[in-house]
Amino acid sequence: MSLDQRRESLDPAATVAETLTGGRGDTVMLPDGPKHVMSYMKDFLFEPAQARQPVSALSGGERGRLMLARALAKPANLIVLDEPTNDLDMETLGLLEEMLADYPGTVLVVSHDRDFLDRVVTSVVVSEGAGRWVEYAGGYSDMLAQRGADVAARAAATRQPKAKPAEEPAAERPQKEQKRRLTMKEMEALKTLPGRIDKLHAEIARLDAVLADADLYARDPARFEKAAKAHDKAAAELGQAEEEWLRIEILREELGL
Repeated sequence: MSLDQRRESLDPAATVAETLTGGRGDTVMLPDGPKHVMSYMKDFLFEPAQARQPVSALSGGERGRLMLARALAKPANLIVLDEPTNDLDMETLGLLEEMLADYPGTVLVVSHDRDFLDRVVTSVVVSEGAGRWVEYAGGYSDMLAQRGADVAARAAATRQPKAKPAEEPAAERPQKEQKRRLTMKEMEALKTLPGRIDKLHAEIARLDAVLADADLYARDPARFEKAAKAHDKAAAELGQAEEEWLRIEILREELGL
């Protein structure tokens, strides 16, 4: 399967939901089974209200995400991408990297984006000239390191053609340096958690007012018990939300984002 990165196959009059379902109901048929279109859209950062929006109303980045969502819904064990990072916004680029990392099949990529290759690929195939192609383990940076060593070794062999080659120890596969970045879920959490935290604070304040009624327990013990349980639940969720937001915010500052 190849990805139509120019997005010419998108029908501008079709809605987002119709594009993903093929106009057949509210279900997206994925390789691992059916999934409701609203849930699948959320995976690609679309809001529920956008389900009935025409493709023509989407931004360029949103159309890129829609193309990616439609392509990954098709049953295939091979994806071919030619310069996939061209014209992608940061959200769509991060999403593409995550989806490719989780893709169970094989991905063939042609790209000039060296950082993208370092973050995504597990091997690089390079033309060495004269019809000779060599595969190097790791990303682009790993390839440069290995290729430099290969070139030096070939040059040394050329200078001393009669020398008996010494037995070399088995080369260890270089460790691929993973460049940490915020995941799409973490980026989304940074945007949504503050609002959720505010709502939880408001809910706790409301329940505090209910529980502040000194006669409530005697007058309506069931209501008191319900309010107390809701208060405990909201307080626990607030603690978790604040802890998660703080963790991601500290990580964002450490990454200099």
